Amino acid sequence: MEKDYGHKPVLLEECLEALAIRPEGVYVDGTLGRAGHSEQIVRRLATGRLICVDLTTGRLIGIDRDLTAIDAARERLADFGDRVTLVHGNFSDLGDILQNLGIVGVDGMLFDLGVSSPQLDEPQRGFSYMHDAPLDMRMDRTASLDAGAVVNTWSYEELRRILFAYGEERYAPQIARAIVRRREDRPIRTTGELAEIIRSAMPPKALREKQHPAKRSFQAIRIAVNGELDALPPMLEAAADHLAPGGRLAVITFHSLEDRAVKQKLRELSTGCTCPPEFPVCVCGKKPKLKLVTRKPVLSGPAELEENPRARSAKLRAAERTEW
Repeated sequence: MEKDYGHKPVLLEECLEALAIRPEGVYVDGTLGRAGHSEQIVRRLATGRLICVDLTTGRLIGIDRDLTAIDAARERLADFGDRVTLVHGNFSDLGDILQNLGIVGVDGMLFDLGVSSPQLDEPQRGFSYMHDAPLDMRMDRTASLDAGAVVNTWSYEELRRILFAYGEERYAPQIARAIVRRREDRPIRTTGELAEIIRSAMPPKALREKQHPAKRSFQAIRIAVNGELDALPPMLEAAADHLAPGGRLAVITFHSLEDRAVKQKLRELSTGCTCPPEFPVCVCGKKPKLKLVTRKPVLSGPAELEENPRARSAKLRAAERTEW
């Protein structure tokens, strides 16, 4: 009987198809989480042992900034032995990680962005507005910056900026003012306090919306704490540089800011000459590093949405490395 690890990997079959896994290939899961995607990738690598022991060199590199995730993945993937290498690190350092491991060309990379279901489901991590817990929101709990520091020390201007830029919160000025007013009286310690402050700052019509009033603000603070959007462009650039020719890149996003950043960067990496049309010959010398595999994002089907409602906002984009 297969063990339940409390996390359903999103768009699993679509990711495996996008990666076009070869048993002898080298693959990177840059957002390891609880290893739901990784387990299925490495199973397809392990299958190669039944075909030809001598020629199969399949390997999986799992990266995560959350040590709890690394520990859980180590247990889940224990049966696959030295085919799996786990690294505690940030995917923004992808190039350095692969260089330190002596890996030149990767056959496929997967990045499942955003906060993981287990992180949301562990109240003490402070990601959720549904539980009262210390303000934390760090994906890497060894990092110095947490949500408490953002909420209690950042200026009104910075709070307003991140709420608007990272949460697309139209009531960002009112919420930022309410946070600053409250902390002048006493520090804001918990997610429950913060959620109530946000709720009190919003007009009645906003409170009648379907989604929780704190959803956008919590997203914004989490992104600021973890530098999530800042890490995307260098990660995607490094991924393109370290893919072998024909290697695949698959990225799952969960909100419009992530998807927009990924879409723009993949488009940039798949664009060749940028010389003005009137130039008779190319002088920029720019060649595309990638070609798009998915012109439009792949979405979850009805069956997955019924089983896993958190998949409703997931979007998968994929690209393939051109010749070096």
